[in-house]
Amino acid sequence: MQASGILTHLKKIDQSKTFQGFVIFVIIVSALSIGAHTYHLPEWFEKSLLALDIAITAFFLIELIIRYMASDGIKSFFSKGWNIFDTIIVIGSLVPLGGSTILLARLLRIFRVLRLVSMVPELRMLINALLKAIPRMGYIALLMFVIFYIYGAVGSMFFAHVNDFLWGDVSIAMLTLFRISTFESWTSIMYETMEVYPLSWLYYLTFIFLTTFVFLNMMVGAVLDVMGEETKIMREEQEANDDKNVEPKTAATTEDIQQLHDKIDKLTALLQAKTNT
Repeated sequence: MQASGILTHLKKIDQSKTFQGFVIFVIIVSALSIGAHTYHLPEWFEKSLLALDIAITAFFLIELIIRYMASDGIKSFFSKGWNIFDTIIVIGSLVPLGGSTILLARLLRIFRVLRLVSMVPELRMLINALLKAIPRMGYIALLMFVIFYIYGAVGSMFFAHVNDFLWGDVSIAMLTLFRISTFESWTSIMYETMEVYPLSWLYYLTFIFLTTFVFLNMMVGAVLDVMGEETKIMREEQEANDDKNVEPKTAATTEDIQQLHDKIDKLTALLQAKTNT
């Protein structure tokens, strides 16, 4: 009974909004302390940041232990990808800051900022949507590569003698096209080739229309579609959790009503007995 009471208490702590808010606050403080290490600071301040880093690492370890104890066993805990991610980050943070490992230790501590993603449901939803959209985006990216390759080959064939640095071969031409797709001084490249080929503007405009307006919007559409699905799943999970929290209260209310009915029946019986006498 005592162990189950402790487990229930740990679950309440883990699900507490106050505790989760404090964890987010510690993550933000950790991110600020990491940024502070990049400045030239007095020695006393460096020592203070080191002590703060140790305290933050200890807190993250305790928080992870609480979350593990509050879960329904090791299988349930590691069945969630975000728990695995947090475990790797926290264990990596235990690497001591000193000696030849100082660069690696600081690098691992930088990734603690990513724990903010695992703590905020909306950020988790965005990352899940992005990961699920990768297969769809992959096909769009493949089609974009084909378009880049075709236009790169054409550009290299026609414009290499105009500017060998920008159009010398297919790979360089594709890099130039990527620059054009980002609108980085693309008009100067176009005007240079138009001096030799007046109609070369058609080449640039069709390429920009395909890559920037068509394929980019296809990418955004794929991500938004998956985000809609993830938002729906997240709302269903929240509703399910709300129903679980409401159920015990409903059961208690039903019990109280039944007790009231019993008391009313007893009072009615007593009144009838007095009336008969």
